[in-house]
Amino acid sequence: MAAVALIVFMLQNTRGVEVTVLWMHGTLPLALALLIAAVGSAILVIVIGVGRITQLRRMARQNRS
Repeated sequence: MAAVALIVFMLQNTRGVEVTVLWMHGTLPLALALLIAAVGSAILVIVIGVGRITQLRRMARQNRS
């Protein structure tokens, strides 16, 4: 069901938008730009979460010793 909603959203938002990231400029469909931003944010959150969990596990091991 979520895949169908995502496909409908992408089909309705095909208008091009200008995207500027650091020194790169380009035009993308709005839906694709939002999808890239969402996936990038999710990856960043996962990386930070894994780092924090690793840090907490190391601290827990040190406290046990």
